Amino acid sequence: MKHCFISDLHLSEKTPELTQAFLKFLNQSKEACTHFYILGDLFETWIGDDDNSPFNTKIKEALSAFTANGPETFFIHGNRDFLIGDLFAKDTGIKILPDPFSFMIDGQKIVLSHGDFLCTDDVDYISFRSQVRGKDWQTAFLSKSLDERLQIAASLRSDSKAATAEKSNEITDVNNEEVINFVSKHKPDLFIHGHTHRPNIHDVGSSKRIVLGDWGDYGWFLTFDNQEFNLEKFSIS
Repeated sequence: MKHCFISDLHLSEKTPELTQAFLKFLNQSKEACTHFYILGDLFETWIGDDDNSPFNTKIKEALSAFTANGPETFFIHGNRDFLIGDLFAKDTGIKILPDPFSFMIDGQKIVLSHGDFLCTDDVDYISFRSQVRGKDWQTAFLSKSLDERLQIAASLRSDSKAATAEKSNEITDVNNEEVINFVSKHKPDLFIHGHTHRPNIHDVGSSKRIVLGDWGDYGWFLTFDNQEFNLEKFSIS
């Protein structure tokens, strides 16, 4: 069984090259993989499953075709698309996993996450995350019209970019103590996450922490097969 992991594509109408790369990657992966995992931020923004824009419909149809007689496909919410819900899962054939999620592959314990909860040095972001992941905030937001939600999402995205530009790399990366505590608690062989856009493989005690890369000039993916893993990139043109 071959497992494939991706995250942080940030798909939107403004980046057609990423959309084309993703569609091509799905086509190549349908026969190559048995299990497929999207660890958050598939979309740049997601304002609710009732947003049936042509762009969203195109991605949903591609995922539906991919999962039909294809790999079992799983999704973990990111900080951009935490409002993806049951209707999206039904329309695409994916399964939504909790964050974090633990399971076994070939006798090895794997823990998956988007990874943003580890960025505790970014106090403003952690506070915002706690608010928008709450049921009350989400219910209130989803009760608004699509136009209202689009405006709010655009404002939040603009504020986020401005705030991030003023923060150091250390603040926006994971907190090392949080990582050590998390790994000590869960004791994975492999801990796989995205979010930070800093692709790398780190040793944490006897565990490996694998950070997936975001898609931009390059696309990133991780494969795991026969107890071997490879973090790879390919050019997006």
